[in-house]
Amino acid sequence: MAKLIATYGTPTDPEVFAAHYEAVHAPLARRIPGLQAFEVSEGPIMTPAGPSDAHFIAILTFADMAALQAAMASPEGQAAAADVANFATGGATLTLFATRPG
Repeated sequence: MAKLIATYGTPTDPEVFAAHYEAVHAPLARRIPGLQAFEVSEGPIMTPAGPSDAHFIAILTFADMAALQAAMASPEGQAAAADVANFATGGATLTLFATRPG
């Protein structure tokens, strides 16, 4: 398996962020080919020491790294990536990695 973790910083207006994410960005992400699972954080993002700098996290799961890379290169993946600038005023970090049982 492979994962894409999108970590979003605190936006200028959290309500505008949430509205755009739900109405526009999540539907774009759900159309990415090869997507096996799509999860998002709920509530505050915490660390063992307390609150995190992260505002919101999305986790996208694919069969493997090749599938993830192909998905992101697809028109749907490119549309989702391009949309980030429309709502992520607090910035966004994308982390991609393959997984194995621990």
